Amino acid sequence: MSLFQTRAWQDAWWKFWGDTPGFRRIDSFPGGNDLYIDHYRLKNVLPVSCLQFVGTSYRRISTPRTEYNGFDGNQRPPLDRLQWSEAVFADMVDGSDDMAWLLVLARAHGWPVRRVATDIAYAIDTLGDFAEYLASLGKGTRLRLFNRRSVLEQCGEVVMDNWWPQKPDGFFELLNRFHLERWGQPCFNATSTAFHLEFLRQLEQEGGTPELSVLSVAGRPVSVLYNVRYRNTVYNLQAGYIEHLHKKIALGTLHLGYSIEAAFANPGARLFDMLAGGGKNEDYKARLATRQLPLVSLMLVRNPVFKALYWLKDFRDRKREHGTSGV
Repeated sequence: MSLFQTRAWQDAWWKFWGDTPGFRRIDSFPGGNDLYIDHYRLKNVLPVSCLQFVGTSYRRISTPRTEYNGFDGNQRPPLDRLQWSEAVFADMVDGSDDMAWLLVLARAHGWPVRRVATDIAYAIDTLGDFAEYLASLGKGTRLRLFNRRSVLEQCGEVVMDNWWPQKPDGFFELLNRFHLERWGQPCFNATSTAFHLEFLRQLEQEGGTPELSVLSVAGRPVSVLYNVRYRNTVYNLQAGYIEHLHKKIALGTLHLGYSIEAAFANPGARLFDMLAGGGKNEDYKARLATRQLPLVSLMLVRNPVFKALYWLKDFRDRKREHGTSGV
């Protein structure tokens, strides 16, 4: 079970977005994602009943990303007895037992299956020795992750603090400010920030440990890492930092280096999970990772009209791709 399948994540997500018009929760499934059906009209015309994992939303609303989704292997839901026109199961592990079960079920009922998205999640095994891990990296990556610490220390005293539970509001204010300066928009809006605070408060009751890491130089906060330790994994959910502190320093990567080293030093941590998604200018996760996990989002189509519409759409897309490739 991943961080995203905890009651803390599932219940907090539903608390803040479950009252969206058309949402109806189905059941709770300990060990897997809960399910809900979203009733709406596509382009204000075509009625849709979309079955989905709690924590995800196809087409309708934007919320913090929920990854590693799946079902309770001991109590999988009776999908054939639920009333839905299409089902979208986002960010499942490609090749997992849950995915295999879905494909078998879809084939048995004649439901077409479409891959609507793919991605890759990146992680670092932390059971070994940190020095050996560093030695396995390329020279440039090792320089950015670890060797530039001496340059950072020349800028002033380097201090790392965990702002949980004393200053979580201040942490998210910093994260949003750093993102605003770098990306032109905050990381989280007010609702998403409230969701994360609620999630973190609940997570401690399930044995999770928030790690709101703030790196300060000469008394000034310059970088933040939003980490959460759950079971044997440290999840890195977000990061933010000021740019141009020093021309030789990749501040975000350097801060990651401190957190990764701490995970290696923690006997209870086996994995430092950077999740899916890339950086602004480079695919830094791929260079740091020792493990890559493909994610896939599957759509199952039940309604006959939708089957015809999606068949036509997929046919046109294939034809367009074929035409492009022949240029």
